[in-house]
Amino acid sequence: MDTADPRFDRLKTEWTDKLVTVSADRADLARFAGLVGRVVTVNFNAKAIVDFADGAWYDIDPAFLVPVTDSDARAKYDATANSAQPFPTKQS
Repeated sequence: MDTADPRFDRLKTEWTDKLVTVSADRADLARFAGLVGRVVTVNFNAKAIVDFADGAWYDIDPAFLVPVTDSDARAKYDATANSAQPFPTKQS
């Protein structure tokens, strides 16, 4: 995909830094049911790179992402819990 492709820019603008949940109607995404993640960016395959604060990032088709609007659900995401931090709280 060309980086100048307007579709790529639109997806990146629409999804980057959004808190999301995954619609678990697909078996391969059922493991993310009930988790809240943050979209880090959108890759050149038009997949959202999602951080579920578990130390890994997952590429997920935006068609299966649901933006989180509920404040209680937003509280489930802990940005300091992932292992990408200089000193993760899990290891402190």
